[in-house]
Amino acid sequence: MSRNYGWVIVGAGAVISCVAAGSMFALPVYLAPIAEETGWGRAGISGAMTLGFLVMGVAGFFWGSLSDRIGARPVVLIATVMLGLGLLLASQATSLVMFQLSYGVLIGAAAGAFFAPLMANVIGWFDANRSLAVSLVSIGGGVAPMVVTPLASVLIEIHGWRGAMGMIAVGAVAIIVPVALLLRQAPLSAAGAEMADGSEAMAASQPSRIGAIVRTPQFIVLAGTFFLCCAAHSGPIFHTVSYAMICGASALAAASIYSVEGVAGLFGRLLFGLSADRFGVKRVIIGGLLLQAAGIFAYIYVTQLRDFYMLAAVLGMAYGGVMPLYAVLARDYFPPQVMGAVLGGITMTSAIGMAFGPVGGGWIFDTFGNYHWLYVSSAAIGIAAAALALAFPPPAAVDRQGEPLPA
Repeated sequence: MSRNYGWVIVGAGAVISCVAAGSMFALPVYLAPIAEETGWGRAGISGAMTLGFLVMGVAGFFWGSLSDRIGARPVVLIATVMLGLGLLLASQATSLVMFQLSYGVLIGAAAGAFFAPLMANVIGWFDANRSLAVSLVSIGGGVAPMVVTPLASVLIEIHGWRGAMGMIAVGAVAIIVPVALLLRQAPLSAAGAEMADGSEAMAASQPSRIGAIVRTPQFIVLAGTFFLCCAAHSGPIFHTVSYAMICGASALAAASIYSVEGVAGLFGRLLFGLSADRFGVKRVIIGGLLLQAAGIFAYIYVTQLRDFYMLAAVLGMAYGGVMPLYAVLARDYFPPQVMGAVLGGITMTSAIGMAFGPVGGGWIFDTFGNYHWLYVSSAAIGIAAAALALAFPPPAAVDRQGEPLPA
């Protein structure tokens, strides 16, 4: 199969990422309607997202490792069914515990199956233009707030949150399943063919090989930076809709803040990807993390919708631009045969970081009656992420089995 088919894989990955991410991360627009109808606390509802991030992280490592063995397509198809079922069950929940389990466990487990397998699959198709390809796939996640979140908000106005969530469930499955059928394993390049010569030995040594990889400074710093990056922006992303509504914005106008972040994220992904090719991935990541921290801190001074839009553009460009670059660094550090597991591992740490934001922001609001300390603490975590990124080591030297070579 022609390696030009890789661009079809990129397009399919972008569509799948958009629908999957949008279906899960639309929960902020459901937050107020759910609380009003059920009387559940915002911290409890937000806890479903926190649980989802934790489950997503653990599942991501499993799904990534599985995709190294059976490929991305079956993994994505299985996860899509789980995603639709989780949304349907959550839409019919009659208790907070049932909602948290449906949204947090089932949807969280499904969401973990998209990032690592798709990115590993796309990376395998490209020797040149790898950063561009990864950035284009990640654009799907950036488009999600522009498409799924406003759609969910409109459906809530018409059908209520239960009807809206059920419709999103059916739509997600109907779109992702046929697109996932386009996914194919990448043909081996010359380098990949050479590595394949030792495939039996690689399979036999996989547990120790992965264990050795996760202990390298390259993996530790990469995973730690990803963790802090996501811990910094998860709370502001999740709670800004509620904050804007407190400041007087309508529900639809507040939800449109995500659309602005999404548009900015599109430009950020392309701009940061091209800049990383020119100036180096490490420098661009550090700059993006500092910009993210500054944008988060500035929210404490914002009350007008126009200013929310301006900050959403800055923040969307920053975190949207930085996120794909972790996968590019991972490919520089480790061989393609373990890329699913490596990306699953760093996704697990990032998901744990993401888990703190929703419940932490809900607790801060319930305790202090405002979101001031959410933005202050999130900005501090963002600065810590930039500081850790300074420690990015050079790419590891590895053998054909993926074992780090001695220095």
